[in-house]
Amino acid sequence: MLRRRIFHLRRRGRVDPAALEDVGAILISHVHHDHLDLPSLGRLNPSATVVVPAGAGDLVRRRGFDDVREVVAGDELELGALRVRATFAEHDSPWRYGAGRTMPLGYVVSGTRNLYFAGDTDLFDGMRELGRIDVALLPVAGWGPRLPPGHLNPWRAAEALELIQPHAAIPIHWGTYAPWRPSSGNEAPAKEFADIAATVAPGVDVRVLRPGQSYQLD
Repeated sequence: MLRRRIFHLRRRGRVDPAALEDVGAILISHVHHDHLDLPSLGRLNPSATVVVPAGAGDLVRRRGFDDVREVVAGDELELGALRVRATFAEHDSPWRYGAGRTMPLGYVVSGTRNLYFAGDTDLFDGMRELGRIDVALLPVAGWGPRLPPGHLNPWRAAEALELIQPHAAIPIHWGTYAPWRPSSGNEAPAKEFADIAATVAPGVDVRVLRPGQSYQLD
């Protein structure tokens, strides 16, 4: 979701166009509009490979993408020098016109290091079985005043660290969109996650990155 506004949600800050250049692969976790906004997808390189939950492929193909891979949890595919494994996600099974009902996913991306992108999920015991994870991207909040089931809050995201045991963790899904026009992002969920993680998983290097910032693993 890269637009300034979609429905009642407004973006906090702008997207740097340079950050969207030379995108070679796009991983879609599920078809909720805040994770698969088709006009936003149209701003990306149409020659990129797009990986989507099974059943959502036609939505993406209609945006001009030819290399679309539909996957279910457990599937693996190679993207250049990287291997991508689709994983289970504890989230509601969304229905969307043009795709029907699809299953949400996370992804483990493996190269010289292993990255876990959780998508939208709550805790699930299978996090113990993801294998070695160098960096975990974990959602810690939502965009509204309450967080429904199927999402991690700061406490549960910190508990997930005990299951995953990554080298480093970056909180995501916070401070980007809100149902009003704020002047700046609310960092409270990310900071709360970092504080709790320092107690329950002190060996994990937690990095709170604002939108647009980057992190390089040593």
